[in-house]
Amino acid sequence: MRNTLAVFALGLVLLLSACSEQETTAPTANSAIVEVFGTKIDPSNLPNYASQTIPNYIRKDNTGANPITNEKAILGRVLFYDKSLSIDNTVSCASCHQQAFGFSDATLASQGVQGGQTTRHSMRLINTRFAIESKFFWDERAATLEAQVTTPIQDHAEMGFSGQNGRPNLAALLTKLSGIAYYQELFTLAYGSSAVTEPRLQQALAAFIRSIQSFDSKYDLGRAQVNNDAANFPNFTAQENLGKQLFLTPPVFDGTGTRISGGAGCQGCHQAPEFDIDPNSRNNGIIRPLTQGAGLELAITRSPTLRDAVNATGGSNGAFMHSGVLTSLQNVVGHYNNIPAQPGNNNLDARLNPGGNLQKLNLSGAEINAIVAFIQTLSGKDVYTNEKWGSPFN
Repeated sequence: MRNTLAVFALGLVLLLSACSEQETTAPTANSAIVEVFGTKIDPSNLPNYASQTIPNYIRKDNTGANPITNEKAILGRVLFYDKSLSIDNTVSCASCHQQAFGFSDATLASQGVQGGQTTRHSMRLINTRFAIESKFFWDERAATLEAQVTTPIQDHAEMGFSGQNGRPNLAALLTKLSGIAYYQELFTLAYGSSAVTEPRLQQALAAFIRSIQSFDSKYDLGRAQVNNDAANFPNFTAQENLGKQLFLTPPVFDGTGTRISGGAGCQGCHQAPEFDIDPNSRNNGIIRPLTQGAGLELAITRSPTLRDAVNATGGSNGAFMHSGVLTSLQNVVGHYNNIPAQPGNNNLDARLNPGGNLQKLNLSGAEINAIVAFIQTLSGKDVYTNEKWGSPFN
């Protein structure tokens, strides 16, 4: 009897020891996220992407049927910065859209995989959500942001999952990501299961990009103190208030397209307070392609918001326009000051061609500088350094 009890006790001890060992070695929830990202991502305490403060004067929102959640946005942030999304693990979305440059690129053409390059200058992504124009890319070929975000991944020169010339297609990327432990956990966190699909990829990337917002500018501080944009802002200099009035006030032209009174009329295409592009816009007279010999770019009708066209200190976030042909805000205003004649341009916006005559604003040097000073007030600070929009990789 004693032997039987001893054997039973020994078996019980071994069983309890095995259970204890199993408990200590079993993987914990989200262990891969913790292992890879450390303190950069705390699954139990995610950054606030879903409920950020938005000024009450901001009315535009193209979120649609893909509401931002913290879980989707954190997945999108990892995807945005992950070079695994390129065929040779060298390029991420953030390679072309860098936080330090307003989510654009300081170089004219961004570097793609295996020597490839983009054919247009990288567009800034700040305040992408707050636009009435729901189409994306410079030529608006993507109907939604969701459709846009996976197009560079499938571009042969950019991220390479093109399915062309022996390269893998997007299905191969989905399989690749499915085998990465931290994506199994992140997709489960966002969607309740680890399935990696193209719609989920699109939704998460779009949710993160729409979360990137900038409303801490000098303009926003002034706008919060007055009832409308037309009033002088108490925190503006006289030059900045003059620039604002020139920006908002439409010009009055004579029969030759020459301004005789009024302002510069920038508001006609870049409407305050979001300063995004009017969806009815046609091209702005910049038709030179980034790549010489590529033909005229007549279908370029989109632009990023004018917010954060420069950084908080007035430095450039990169060249301007789809071809990067203009290198300063003074150049930009100068272009609109005197729209050049361009044979073959049959898609010029009518607002730049009053009465069939090319626009001549005849702005003085002081007026140009005032408009530039106003546009500089549209830049914030937080968006350039906030870790929730920065790389999560250590």
